[in-house]
Amino acid sequence: MTVDAHHHVWDLSVRDQDWIPRLSPLRRNFTVFDLAPEAQPAGVDRTVLVQTVTVPEETPEFLELARAHDLIAGVVGWTDLTRPDITDELARLRELPGGAFLKGIRHQVQGEPDPEWLLRPDVLRGLTAVADAGLVYDLVVLPHQLPACARAAAALPQLTFVLDHLGKPPIASGALKPWATDLHALAAHPHVFAKLSGLVTEADPASWTVDDLRPYTDTALESFGPDRLMFGSDWPVCTPTATYGEVLGAAGQLTAGLGESERTKVFEDTATRVYAL
Repeated sequence: MTVDAHHHVWDLSVRDQDWIPRLSPLRRNFTVFDLAPEAQPAGVDRTVLVQTVTVPEETPEFLELARAHDLIAGVVGWTDLTRPDITDELARLRELPGGAFLKGIRHQVQGEPDPEWLLRPDVLRGLTAVADAGLVYDLVVLPHQLPACARAAAALPQLTFVLDHLGKPPIASGALKPWATDLHALAAHPHVFAKLSGLVTEADPASWTVDDLRPYTDTALESFGPDRLMFGSDWPVCTPTATYGEVLGAAGQLTAGLGESERTKVFEDTATRVYAL
């Protein structure tokens, strides 16, 4: 069976997703009931639901969803890492209905103008609280922020980091450096993991091929190895560029050179272990 370690849902009647352009095909509701008919026939039996907006109400809603739907095995939520009572807030989230499904925290670091936002003392204090709570921290960053990720990882060896979307490499341009160099430096820290996710979104949406993605996934496999990589669909963000099945099929082709046990790590074991699913 396959674990999808990264997907989203949203309901625009509950709140706007202000990051979605007005005319985008993503500007509609996407629910677990939309995901299940695509994921389950493809052999996906567990997923990790990841935050979309930086509002405190979303995480409790996601925990309730995980409680109600067997497909969702874990939640990566959001809370303000810089709040003075971060330790108490993480404990409160764990005590909510469905709180046992909280596996990690994420912030939209990619939107922070300071490339070293992760290294701010108040942020490092919050990340320490995440580690103390036994949670994972998902990194959603742009390539120029990867060096700060490596420094944060060096400062917090007790915290498990998971890099979303391989740090959003510039696939459409075909450039590898400095992204590949910075990815390798981040992967030098053994408590950092990464997701083979979100790559079609960084490619040319009209003409991408699996071969366009291959230099980037090969770099990730060389840097992290199958023990520290996991598959994620990034559904429904992927859908303007590729269907769920196309994303999963591309991941299969890109890992076809691995042995069976190594492929099992990428598609099931790593996510199960890291997120304690």
